[in-house]
Amino acid sequence: MTRALLPLLAALLALSLQAQAAPASGRGDELEGFLAERGLLSQIDQVRQTVSGKASELVVNAMGFLGVPYRRGGNTAESGFDCSGFVKAMYEQTVGLVLPRKAEQQAAATEKIDKRDLAPGDLVFFNTMRRAFSHVGIYIGDGKFIHSPRPGGEVRVENMAEAYWNRRFDGARRVAPDAAAAASAAESAQGRRP
Repeated sequence: MTRALLPLLAALLALSLQAQAAPASGRGDELEGFLAERGLLSQIDQVRQTVSGKASELVVNAMGFLGVPYRRGGNTAESGFDCSGFVKAMYEQTVGLVLPRKAEQQAAATEKIDKRDLAPGDLVFFNTMRRAFSHVGIYIGDGKFIHSPRPGGEVRVENMAEAYWNRRFDGARRVAPDAAAAASAAESAQGRRP
C-alpha cells in the first residue's frame, strides 16, 4: 500500500465508522456499496487491523521493559530510562516513529484527545514538577499506564485513578505519524543549528 493512499484510507475509515454509528437511513448502505465497488472495504479493514495491531504491539513491547531502572536522560534498557526516553524508545522500536526527546515536546507533537477516548498506545501526561507536561507514560488500557517514574524507581504500571496521578493528570495525546515525523524533523533541525 503506498503512503499516498493512507490519508484517503483514513478518511474513508472515518466515514465508514460514522456511517456505522449513524441511524439506519440508507446512507450507510450507500457508502458501504461505494467502498465495496472500489475494493476499499478490505483496505480499510487492513488499516484498522494494522493500527490496532501496532498499539497492541507497542503495549506488549513496553511491558517487556518492566523493572528497567530509571535514569535521568536515559533512553535505552542498558542505561535505564527516564519517562520521555522510555516513550521515545518504545515508539521507535515498535512503530518506527521518532518522537521528540522531552515530555513537553512530545505533548506538542501529538494530537490532543479527551481522557474518555484513551486507547492503548496513547500518551498520558502529568504535572509532576509544577509545570505542564513534565511527565509522560503510555496508556495500556483499563485506566492504567506504563512509565519510568523517578530516580530510584523502575519501569512500572500505575493506575491513573490513584490520587497522586489523578490530581496531576495533564492531558491525553494520540501519536499521529505525520505529526511525529514533522516534530522529529524540527527537533533535528534545531539540534543542528550553531
